Amino acid sequence: MTQPLMPPERRPANHGPKAAARNRDALIVAAREIFASHGLDAPLSAIARRAGVGQGVLYRHFPDRSAVAIAVLEENVRQVEQAAEAEGAHFADVLGVLTWHLTESAAFLGLLHSNGASGHSDALAHALVLSGRVESALRQHLPMRHRLGAANDLMLAVAMVSGATSGPTREVRELRARAAWRLLDVEVGPVQPFEG
Repeated sequence: MTQPLMPPERRPANHGPKAAARNRDALIVAAREIFASHGLDAPLSAIARRAGVGQGVLYRHFPDRSAVAIAVLEENVRQVEQAAEAEGAHFADVLGVLTWHLTESAAFLGLLHSNGASGHSDALAHALVLSGRVESALRQHLPMRHRLGAANDLMLAVAMVSGATSGPTREVRELRARAAWRLLDVEVGPVQPFEG
């Protein structure tokens, strides 16, 4: 009779698909934090460490840096959509959630658009789809005759605020984003993530 490689009591539990979903969520949160504080050139190993998983797990979910950035953007858009669907949601509240994500992820928008401009049309196409979803979520609550109601004004304003949202810390980025909305004479609710 052969000995098992590891005694049964020492084998790590296999949590299957539940662990995979948890790991993916943890990687997205970690990527948002790492990229926001260290830029898009931060080592992917730092994301894996922050998420509490190995690099192999990161690469199982995301084959490259662009895939990580896109996953974070998709999560951001999903939260904006959830904020728009929440009971009693107002335009200013949805803008507050969007603004929070801009302060956390503004660099990702630049990455996707620069990739598109340099020939990576898949990334640009994906960014355009995400932008359309954000616009749809915002327009659900845009008051009648709002100053941003014209065809392209709403997303132009979002792009302008995104462009102004830079700085060394999240607090500085939020101050600049609020100042940009104020210059556009647009009220923004609390700048915070949507937590359902």
